[in-house]
Amino acid sequence: MRIIHVAGTNGKGSVCAYLDGMLRSEQKRTGLFTSPHLVKINERIVIDGQMISDERFLEVFEETMQAVDKMKEAGLSHPTFFEFLFGMAVLAFAESRVEYAVLETGLGGRLDATNAVESPAASVITSIGFDHEQYLGDTLEKIASEKAGIIKPHVPVYYAQTTGESDSVIEKEAKKRGSFCKKIGKDAYEILGIEDKHIAFSCASAYYGTTTWKLNNIGTYQPGNALLAMEVMRYLFKENGHPQEWRTALARVKWAGRMEEILPKVYVDGAHNVSAIQAFARSVPKNPDGNIILFSAVKDKEYEEMISYLCKHADAEEYVVTLIDGDRATDAHILGELFRKYTEQPVTVIESVKEAMQYVLRIQGRRTVYCLGSLYLTGMIKEIIQESLSGCGEV
Repeated sequence: MRIIHVAGTNGKGSVCAYLDGMLRSEQKRTGLFTSPHLVKINERIVIDGQMISDERFLEVFEETMQAVDKMKEAGLSHPTFFEFLFGMAVLAFAESRVEYAVLETGLGGRLDATNAVESPAASVITSIGFDHEQYLGDTLEKIASEKAGIIKPHVPVYYAQTTGESDSVIEKEAKKRGSFCKKIGKDAYEILGIEDKHIAFSCASAYYGTTTWKLNNIGTYQPGNALLAMEVMRYLFKENGHPQEWRTALARVKWAGRMEEILPKVYVDGAHNVSAIQAFARSVPKNPDGNIILFSAVKDKEYEEMISYLCKHADAEEYVVTLIDGDRATDAHILGELFRKYTEQPVTVIESVKEAMQYVLRIQGRRTVYCLGSLYLTGMIKEIIQESLSGCGEV
């Protein structure tokens, strides 16, 4: 199988989803490995656009466990949770004879399990920002260096322009490896408008002509992600590609948890670091009826900076703060006090995510609700909504 390896701070999952959709529009069998999952662990292993069944998941788990038993017999350590799932995914892809596998790195790049791939067809690096500094470094150069660790000798690299510091690191690493390197600049596309929950854009390159491209998303950061994926497709298929098919495929892609409308005028967004919060704030349209923001975060994120930016730059009439499950969750009352520090707007703290959702839906009226701050929050809300729609619960 030909492998496309994707790293970066924000946008990895979206780029992977766009690549998968366009590859399938070229009638290719595809495997898609992403993380984390939002509701069901099977989401991480997708073949030909469908997450694997519970039965197939169990089969691949048991086969992988046999390999792990041999590793332990040989004195090797047990793989991590992520490593185990990566092994399962690659096995599932191989047994299904996929032609293209799109792999999203879990953390960083250089030391990530996915970097075991020796000769990918292309390496892709999305936008760089501050996240997981305790592991990746406390400067953009250090973080970019970890992401650039996926670059392989003579394998082309496509990356999203971020800052001069991070761009320079990627360019230097590519040159050192003898790899063709192409930057997708912020001026490479123009947003034409947002209408009917779709964002339309055009490309500066003559290759795409005057075509208007549409995405099933209102995030203003998504055209950059889509164009990054398009440029990889252009390299892979050269004159044999079918851009009109890509256009249709991109308009159909729905990437869960990224400016996803889960109920009328209720959006979940996986923004969980400062740069993602900044991108979210740029995407929130002015709403004459007002907005409500539902927020939670984990302890190891720069949540005060995230809250400060939201209060200063996102248009919201009311903030609701809740508590996600797990030991990593930040106390909701601490988050609430931070919101009150940076805004004069009403701030309500409701620890139960389900009760917080019930509250925002009760007060919503004509306003738009945005839920963000953690992918865990996104997953919990999606699960609550799914249960209520299936008649197993109430929102």
